[in-house]
Amino acid sequence: MSDVIGLTPAEEELYRCLLQLTTARVDELVHRLRRPRAQVVEQVEALRAKGLVQPTDNDPDAPLRPTAPDVALGATLLRRQEDLEAARRRVTQLAEEYRSGLRRHHVDHLVEVIRGGRVLRDRLRDLQNSARDEVLWFCRANPLAMAGPENVEEFDALARGVTYRAIYERDLLLEPGALADLAKGVAAGEQARVLDRLPVRLAIVDARTAICPLVPDRDGGEPSAAVIGRSQLLDALLALFESHWRVATRLRLDDPLAATESWRDEADDRPVDGYQPDADEARLLSLFVAGVPDKSIASQLGVSRRTVQRRLADLMDAAGVDTRPGLAFQVARRGWL
Repeated sequence: MSDVIGLTPAEEELYRCLLQLTTARVDELVHRLRRPRAQVVEQVEALRAKGLVQPTDNDPDAPLRPTAPDVALGATLLRRQEDLEAARRRVTQLAEEYRSGLRRHHVDHLVEVIRGGRVLRDRLRDLQNSARDEVLWFCRANPLAMAGPENVEEFDALARGVTYRAIYERDLLLEPGALADLAKGVAAGEQARVLDRLPVRLAIVDARTAICPLVPDRDGGEPSAAVIGRSQLLDALLALFESHWRVATRLRLDDPLAATESWRDEADDRPVDGYQPDADEARLLSLFVAGVPDKSIASQLGVSRRTVQRRLADLMDAAGVDTRPGLAFQVARRGWL
């Protein structure tokens, strides 16, 4: 590992010797290491240039002492990590160009079939790491290859400016911890919407590559998926996503909840005309319209189920209706979300 951190084995051995001695003169290091003095002097100078050794005072013959390696070598490690990341992105780009070339000249390469959960996870990660503009998701309940908390690549992509638009199946939001995990993605910049049912699982990256499972969930067995390049089939999948995006319900999970059990018992006394829900109410309504049960809403918002029911009753009064379906209709009609 010495070459990885920018040290030769001989330099590392000298540094370790100095760590044991705390301070030492060159002659003492020569004696300990049984090396020619000129060689030790050269290695000491190399360590001084890397910030790992310094004299105890301004006297050139003063004893030497080691410095903290994490400070001296941290920048080197960071640069190497950045170089490796850049190289990985370049390889991913070249691999995509290779596959694109094959697809242009050979129709049978327009669709690549991959098998196995691990292979599918790796391909999803590689595509997100290479994303430059936008990633689209159809997220169904009971993930086949990669659960939401495992998808750390999304946060890296969001941080470098990639747009994420995801549509979640309602049943997925009912899974333990799902809403809290989804809220982290929304807080990082993900645009999230919900539908009662989704037709397929789907991921599309930069409108150039899509991944879609081939076998229905109910069939079980080893997961398999089609990796689809630029083609009319990909255009159809993009149109499928956009058609569902237009009718999906927006999720408002990005605003931290300020309301607690102190939410008022009485109905909101603001006038119905021109009424606009605040951030907490919009968050509540987005979960309500998405069909999330009161118990799950309460868990997500950190309040009691009774508080959720009371607050929905307040909003029904504000909307001038006396039923929950009526409230959902008014939310859509008034553009509250």
